[in-house]
Parts: sequence; structure tokens; C-alpha cells
Amino acid sequence: MLKGLKISPLLLAALVFVVLVIYLYLPKHQVQQIKPEGLTPVTVHIIKMEAFPVNVEALGTAKANESVSLTAQTTDTVKSINFDDGDFVKKGLVLIQLNDNEEKARLNELDINLQEAKRQLNRISNLAKESAASEQLLDEQQAKVKALKAQMDVVNAQLDELVLSAPFDGVLGIRQISVGALLKPGDLVTTLDDIATVKVDFSISESHLPTVAIGQQVEATSVAYPGEVFVGKIASIATRLDPITRSIQVRANIDNKKLKLRPGMLMQIELQKLMLETLVLPEQSLVPVEDKQFVFVVKNGAVKRVQVEVGRRRPGFAQITSGLEIGDRVVVEGTLRLRDGSKVRILESDIGEG
Repeated sequence: MLKGLKISPLLLAALVFVVLVIYLYLPKHQVQQIKPEGLTPVTVHIIKMEAFPVNVEALGTAKANESVSLTAQTTDTVKSINFDDGDFVKKGLVLIQLNDNEEKARLNELDINLQEAKRQLNRISNLAKESAASEQLLDEQQAKVKALKAQMDVVNAQLDELVLSAPFDGVLGIRQISVGALLKPGDLVTTLDDIATVKVDFSISESHLPTVAIGQQVEATSVAYPGEVFVGKIASIATRLDPITRSIQVRANIDNKKLKLRPGMLMQIELQKLMLETLVLPEQSLVPVEDKQFVFVVKNGAVKRVQVEVGRRRPGFAQITSGLEIGDRVVVEGTLRLRDGSKVRILESDIGEG
């Protein structure tokens, strides 16, 4: 029956008009029952004086506390190798021994000649006491003994050059030679790095120079260890600034007992420049309009848009230099749904940075 029934546009418009008139002329309490007033839920931050650290950030490169490339000092073949790649070694440990047969034979020969020369010197000394030997003969024999001792010192020095030892405690790199290889002066054997402490060199602007000092704590991070902070101290500050960049080089020592950091790593350095006592606000509260910053302040259940002046910033927070007072409740979450005068319902109050 109703398939052919069509509603006239005029009739539809009349129905809409009647509903509108009823809505407008109903008592106020009935209108509120039909459409209750909406409250926007928000989270607020209560403004108070807070500690606000101002940090200086820089990039630096990690370096070993001590680092050396171990090379041969003389030409000879490798007799023995006493280390493996990556070994931790103590100072003085013999790493490689070159062929020393010739030097040892020469040293043995000199030792025999020296013993004989000493016996002759002892005999001539006794004869000289009895005036049976001349002073000249005694002097010649004494010179011979001294010469043999000097020759032995030379051979001992040559033997020392045939031994390569660790000059300090550290971690060895990759071995570059094999037993029987012929080494020449300058040939690389391996590397040795003391990385129990890591040096990090970085540069800061000359404007930060008055706020850094030897012994000041720094924090370093690396992409290799996300979320992990390595603590160190400033060990030295350069005496000259770069005349082009107007920056100065700073060196920090970072404890690396677990040997996580390696030379060549890129380190992000952060050091505290000063600590302010000021009004602090979460950055997400700020509503930028052109070149100005606004916030919504909750008063008597509604919000008022207030212009503020922002000072220094750090990740997640901003210093407020004017526009707010201690105790103001500023909207942190829900700003996108607000207009000046909007009614709000506070879900949570964040009284500080946490």
C-alpha cells in the first residue's frame, strides 16, 4: 500500500518547522534534558617553580685512552707468536719473538771472552802489585774488559729489538703476521688499545666556555646502545679557540670498564650548563599561532586562551618567562578540541615533570 506513497517536499518542510518551534519554545530545563551541555575532557598541568637544567649538546668521537700500532724494529723472521686476536694483555708481556740465534751466539762468544779477559785482568793486577807487570799492560787489559762489556751491551740491545712486548695494559687487535714471516722495520704486527677509559673529544661554542670546567660531569650516548647513558668527566679544555668556527675543543674521560665503547664511535655528549628555577610547561600544551604561542588556562570550569612567552627549551618541556602565574592550571591534553571559553572536565592534574 505504501509503495506509491510519496512525501511532498512542502509537507517535509512543514514538519521540520514544527519541530524547530517546539524546541525553541520548550522550557529551559526540558531543553537541557533534550540536549545536555557537553564538557570537553582535558588533562591539566599545575604551574609551579621547577628546576630547569639548561644543557649543552655536542657530537664527539671516542678514542682509546692509550693507542699504538705495534711494528717491527728490525729485519728478521718471526720465531714465535704469543698472543691471539682480541687478547687482553698486561704491560711487558712478550707478544712476538724474532729469530735471535745469531745474536745469542754472539752474546755467548762475548761472555766467554769477557770471562777470560777478567781472569787476565786479575792476574795482571796481582803482578802489578808486586811490580812484575807494567801499569800500561794493566790499563790495556782494563780497557779490553770494558770494550767486551760494551759489545755485550750492544748485543743485548739487539736482542731487545728482536722481542716485541706490550707497552701498556690493553686489548690487542687483529694479528697481521704469521710464524716464519720476514718482518722489516715498520711492518704492522697488531694494534694495542687501552679502552678501560675512553676519551671523547668534542667542540662547543665560545659562548658556553664560561660554564664548563675540568671535572664537570658529562653524559654520553651512542646509537649502538639505545637508552644507555655513559657518565664521564671533563679532563681538559683546549687553550685556543678555532678562529673560523669560534669553538673550543673539550676532552672528556668516560669510564668503560665493560669495554662496550670502542675507538671511532660517534658519541652524543650532553653537559649541564646551568640550573634555572623557573616556570616550566610541557611543550604539548603550547598552541602556536603564526609567530606567537598560546595556552589554555582553566578557570571556573572553562578555558581562557592566554598568550605566553617561551624562553629556553629542552626535550618535552619549555621555560615560560611571562603570561602565567604559579598555580595556573594549563591544559596539556585536549587542546585541539578547545576554543576560548569552552567548558571542560578535568580528568587528571599533572603537578610537575614527574
